[in-house]
Amino acid sequence: MQNIIIFSYLLVILLVGLWAGRNIGGMKEYAVAGRSFGALTIFATLSASFIGGGFSMGNAEKVFLVGVSNIVALWGFSLKEILVARFVAPHMHHYPEAISVGDIMEPAYGREARLFSGIFAVILCAGILGAQVGATGYVFNLFLGIGREWGILLGCGIVIAYATVGGMRAVVWTDVIQFVVLAVGVPLTLYFGIRQAGGWEAVRSAVPADHLTLPTDPAALVALGSLFLTFMLGETLVPPYLQRLLIGKGTREVARGTLLSGLFSIPFFVATGLIGLVALAMDPALDANLAMPYVIHESLSPLLQGIVVAAILSIIMSSADSFLNSAAIAFINDLIKPLRRTPLDAPAELKLARVTTLLVGVLAVVFALSIESILDILIYAYNFWAPTVLVPLAAALLGLPVSRRRFMAGAAAGAVGALVWNQLLNAPFGIDGLVVGTLANLTFFFATDRQGAIGRGQRGTGL
Repeated sequence: MQNIIIFSYLLVILLVGLWAGRNIGGMKEYAVAGRSFGALTIFATLSASFIGGGFSMGNAEKVFLVGVSNIVALWGFSLKEILVARFVAPHMHHYPEAISVGDIMEPAYGREARLFSGIFAVILCAGILGAQVGATGYVFNLFLGIGREWGILLGCGIVIAYATVGGMRAVVWTDVIQFVVLAVGVPLTLYFGIRQAGGWEAVRSAVPADHLTLPTDPAALVALGSLFLTFMLGETLVPPYLQRLLIGKGTREVARGTLLSGLFSIPFFVATGLIGLVALAMDPALDANLAMPYVIHESLSPLLQGIVVAAILSIIMSSADSFLNSAAIAFINDLIKPLRRTPLDAPAELKLARVTTLLVGVLAVVFALSIESILDILIYAYNFWAPTVLVPLAAALLGLPVSRRRFMAGAAAGAVGALVWNQLLNAPFGIDGLVVGTLANLTFFFATDRQGAIGRGQRGTGL
């Protein structure tokens, strides 16, 4: 029964994706689906895509290991959603023709910035995709008896099939289905898991006391603050996220959908984290990576297991398809297109985008097989984005003064700061290099070329 439900669900997702993505006419439609979606759809696709394997199974894993402080750290992501809804989403009407990060970076900083952000976008998407397909491997292994490596290949293959054929329209419609399933499945897992463990009081008494409280040691609080900032900055305005801000009917719908996603993520992170505590109470010797799958396996009937496993796969696949799609868009629109002397026609662009997704999928599989912790993959991937691209991209979107010199100074300072802090100094005080690199970028960006910088209303030539 369980296997029938899971494979039937996967088949439905595949068919819906292929159906929704039929008759794609060109790269713009492939990337932003005609800018036709309302607030609720944007809420569903943002929530499904960015509350992925790392923020669900990975959260359960980390709370199993360190306690509820990881939930608080993940609320940095929630705060970011709320801030984007308030300050960034209202500005998206300035870019009616944009389909990628490069379309915003080039008018502000020149072609080199477009190429730079395109390279880092592809690296980032491969890394985060690795987190999702890695989580798929664990789920297939535990519930279907398929080897982790084969589970990774199977999960990634299903995503590639519909995401590359159907583009953003297929991604969004499958996200809506996946969001509904995960919004039901995760609370079911927590409820029945607590019952299986003997009730909440039994869980509280079975786990270490320090797992239920925040750290009081100053060094631990600094480390927690650093992790909070890491999750706040790490996925801010990453390529698939920016695409979600470009698919709405208007800025009001985009802002409202983004805000709803941020508010939804707060209790969702609580639920996935508490599942980690339930797993710890049930089996302290358990492999932490399997905390959420274990609770599902031990607490639910075969019928409910099928539904909830489908929910877990929804969480993972909805993130994976978004990053696959964005990797293709970044590769074609921000790397190939500006380097070609003669433009590609629409069919050639689509064909090349689909080939690109296969290459990104291979990189993701390699990444997933080489790093054990799902959540750690996310943190590694973040280090390619926030210290280099986030500050100049946000400045351009907000209409702040920009210039090529500011971009170059900020990106160089951010990259050097992150590398030196993490690799040479070994991240002292528990502060991740992402935070240091982003702050270095921010400092050098606004300290450079104050008189030469210009705002949105004056630019357009890439000064």
